[in-house]
Amino acid sequence: MSVPAAPEARAATLLRRPRLWLVPTLLSGLLALLLSLLYMGGIVNPDADLRDLPIALVNDDTGKPPAGQRENLGSQIVAAIASDTAGGRADWRLLTRAGAQDQLDSGKVYGALVVPAGFTDSVAALSTPRAAQRPTITVLTNPGKGSLGSSLAGQITTRAAHEASRAVGRQLTASAGDRSDPTAGLLLADPVEVVTRVGHPIGPRSGLGLTAFYYTLLLVLAGFMGGNVISNAVDTALGYADNEIGPWHTRRPTVPINRTQTLLLKMVMTAGITLVSTALVLLACVGVLGMDASHLPLLWVYSYCAALAVGLGVQAINAAFGGLGQLVSMFVFIVLGLPSSGATIPLQAVPGFYRFLSHFEPMRQLSDGVRAILYFDARGDAGLARSWVMIAISTVLALVFGFAMTAYYDRKGHKRLTPQPA
Repeated sequence: MSVPAAPEARAATLLRRPRLWLVPTLLSGLLALLLSLLYMGGIVNPDADLRDLPIALVNDDTGKPPAGQRENLGSQIVAAIASDTAGGRADWRLLTRAGAQDQLDSGKVYGALVVPAGFTDSVAALSTPRAAQRPTITVLTNPGKGSLGSSLAGQITTRAAHEASRAVGRQLTASAGDRSDPTAGLLLADPVEVVTRVGHPIGPRSGLGLTAFYYTLLLVLAGFMGGNVISNAVDTALGYADNEIGPWHTRRPTVPINRTQTLLLKMVMTAGITLVSTALVLLACVGVLGMDASHLPLLWVYSYCAALAVGLGVQAINAAFGGLGQLVSMFVFIVLGLPSSGATIPLQAVPGFYRFLSHFEPMRQLSDGVRAILYFDARGDAGLARSWVMIAISTVLALVFGFAMTAYYDRKGHKRLTPQPA
């Protein structure tokens, strides 16, 4: 006697079940809220959040002090700027010209303000017939630190230079008294010309200092998406997940395998496939699109190791959290990583929460290394050395965490599915 088939459910009937709505509504709403707060919270007002942006301050002035003063004008200007801590927006670093250039070339400062040699003498010459040209103060930018970071530094240094000019002008005006004509008086009131130059040039095909961020994002996405694709493909091939393409649905026979061996399989495949994906990323960016990049062998090795660390982390998280792992890894590598990377907005210009995340979030660690290779001659002190260390630590943590969790599950007898016969 045959058993009658159960009637098919209808969407209209299922939509009237509150429990069907509950979980997806809560998760979707929570994700939308968190994404809005995290992303917009880091960029809404960088100017107000700006604290301690590192900027070099250089005094090359060798002129003699004006009559009745102990220091030349260059020393006076540098001392006044360095002591002005109102707002704490800049971390002024008193350096020699060579020291400032070294920090520009290693990405340790976002810009520099330079009082040139002979500044005092050129200011003094303004009140004499032998005045040849206006004295200058030079603002140096560092586009390798990103367009916004360089712009913020340029605004601070330019404002400081103009304030210094007006301070010098007050001294000159007081000294001249009523002797100067109105035209000369206007010049003496604001005597210094502020000249802006690039302190550390980067290539024209560097996206105004943004290619480092987007290249890092590509590496993270390659590791993240590749890890999830490999995980799903292995589960499908081993019969632990359905294979559904359009209206076609298949289910392979389940291969008896424990969680630890499954994770080992996925991680080995990740190591192999990441070789291909990172090579294609480099080929597309440099070979096809012509992105400015030097140290190509190093860039490819670094790209592979960076994407592999992310991919192994994804496999470990998926093994530990199961179906929820993709959501967890998305938050770890992308949602929390983007606003705390410091690649588009300097970490000195974001709220403290993001600065805290930047100490361990993968995207910040990887972007520092990419920036060092692309813009700062692959110098270790430009962030590359720290990035290599963090990649190594991340890889070890992924391996230890992933295999510790699968070994625990296997020991407890938590099988993924009951094997199905062929």
